[in-house]
Amino acid sequence: MKLTPIMKSLALAGIISTLPVTSWAETSPKEAAAATKQANDALYKQLPFSDNTDFTNAHKGFIAALPTEVIKGEQGNVIWNPQQYDFIKEGEKAPDTVNPSLWRQSQLINISGLFEVTEGVYQIRNLDLSNMTIIEGKEGITVVDPLVSAETAKVGMDLYYKNRGNKPVVAVIYTHSHVDHYGGVRGVVDEADVKSGKVKIYAPSGFMEAAVAENIMAGNVMSRRASYMYGNLLKPDATGQVGAGLGTTTSAGTVTLIAPTNIIEKDGQKETIDGLTYDFMLAPGSEAPSEMLWYIEEKKLIESAEDVTHTLHNTYSLRGAKIREPLPWSKYINAAIVRWGDKAEIIMAQHHWPTWGNENVVNLLKSQRDLYRYINDQTLRMANEGLTRDEIAAKFKLPDSLANTWANRGYYGSVSHDVKATYVLYLGWFDGNPATLDELPPEEAAKKFVDYMGGADAILKKAKEDYNQGNYRWVAQVVSKIVFADPGNLEARNLEADALEQLGYQAESGPWRNFYLTGAQELRNGVVKGPTPNTASPDTVRAMTPEMFFDYLAVHINGEKAGTAKAVFNIDLGNDGGKYKLELENGVLNHTADAEAKDADATIALDRATLNKIILKEETLKQAEDKGEVKVTGDGAKLDEMLGYMDKFEFWFNIVTP
Repeated sequence: MKLTPIMKSLALAGIISTLPVTSWAETSPKEAAAATKQANDALYKQLPFSDNTDFTNAHKGFIAALPTEVIKGEQGNVIWNPQQYDFIKEGEKAPDTVNPSLWRQSQLINISGLFEVTEGVYQIRNLDLSNMTIIEGKEGITVVDPLVSAETAKVGMDLYYKNRGNKPVVAVIYTHSHVDHYGGVRGVVDEADVKSGKVKIYAPSGFMEAAVAENIMAGNVMSRRASYMYGNLLKPDATGQVGAGLGTTTSAGTVTLIAPTNIIEKDGQKETIDGLTYDFMLAPGSEAPSEMLWYIEEKKLIESAEDVTHTLHNTYSLRGAKIREPLPWSKYINAAIVRWGDKAEIIMAQHHWPTWGNENVVNLLKSQRDLYRYINDQTLRMANEGLTRDEIAAKFKLPDSLANTWANRGYYGSVSHDVKATYVLYLGWFDGNPATLDELPPEEAAKKFVDYMGGADAILKKAKEDYNQGNYRWVAQVVSKIVFADPGNLEARNLEADALEQLGYQAESGPWRNFYLTGAQELRNGVVKGPTPNTASPDTVRAMTPEMFFDYLAVHINGEKAGTAKAVFNIDLGNDGGKYKLELENGVLNHTADAEAKDADATIALDRATLNKIILKEETLKQAEDKGEVKVTGDGAKLDEMLGYMDKFEFWFNIVTP
């Protein structure tokens, strides 16, 4: 799952999902049009809906239901409502407004509770976006991936203890560096027990750097786009959010992070954890920059982290992220087959449900291996034949043997955007046509486009005809030009919203549906500006290196304003932080570690704890200075000048309008 630590520490999903109901759409969603009903109904003939194997597996080993009580924070804010998706009922036909394949996936995801995977291995499902796995050992239990929030993780542990008895946590394992796989750790263990050695925390090589640094620089824009991707502004119902395909949605509690004590440094590293033998396989750069799979010999069980799940995953996250490489991903899965395929009887991931039986395990591994390899190889084949990114995506078709396998359907990723990402991975954004090398920006181009096509009224007349024929993709594409040329044109906004809405109702991918429906909502009602999310969680900030912080400051410098300014500062963070030289010149803020300028304009001395409070906005630099926590010597006006060049990012920027 591609939720970054900074994105989640911004509490984006939490803050937005707990907005009052009055913030939901003022204009009610519309019904599914005839073309949408026809497209959705056609899927019943295309896909094997009579195969109920996944439902059998999702129910297998059920022990206890999740508590029905809403989990709330100290301020009374809703962290997790276990009943918010009760409208998705197993056995019921999909509503006309939901793609039947996505509806089926959401039905499966909503099979919730505590489950036994095999003797001594348990999973808690649908208490957050991800699963939490609990493995009983010789002295206690090992917890794998403690969800997004400490509050949901604690409720999960209480459910386990109620049904299996109190056992001490002796180890925690993070499968990878995405926040839904570590954020609830303080709901599972006390950091004092980790520091004392009572509890060990295992993680793959590069975990902390990836968990903290990944996407920190683009956190604001990614978080805003994530409000679209996860449908946080949509009401959960048949015309709104029905889940994300990977899970239902994210919890809205306290994101925490405790650094690992034991790093898995090399592929094939074996560790005995609480009496069980773990054979680890590192998979960096697959679904996450830092990720690992493993095999527990005594259980004949593969833990596939998030590299083998019951969906075609993202090789590019629509909220924005670095592209993931499908070829190494495929090769990691192949390596798992070679190492464990002849003996594994179970495979489980930290999303969805397990698969049992050696033949079924190997078939799932092979199918997912070939899925990512096919996307990689065929994208490159067609690119080498001269097709462009969008042409390849339009022409690309999986073979039926892959496409008709439920686990390969695009519930979270999609063939279309994974193919486009693969093209960009190898060839970049430029398609080679010089006409696209330096195109006009959207607003300027839109105005000329509308003018060349005879004006907005002429376009709308034709667009309405296309809408009535079910050509929603083209209607959204062409009418968006009118909106960008004249965002006050309500007729255009409403028609584009109608088209996006129908595309959302047809979308098999949860994120695609959420993007379409959120876009439609904002076209109709404007951007609902809720509270601006907090900038970071305390644990994430504590884990940031000073270099990360200074890089983050540099991103805020408005180069145009600061273009002619020159300034040099010495930063003294004390014994726990070191000394740094900051140089502002040419609109750029550079920093050098273990350096001190003799001719600095000013020197700023503060300890790391004070820096953390400033980053967390618990106090301003001026307040800290007034308290004596920060000492500024030299020309303090120069420091004020530099701070004045820094932009404050507006969170609720427009997306579907200029």
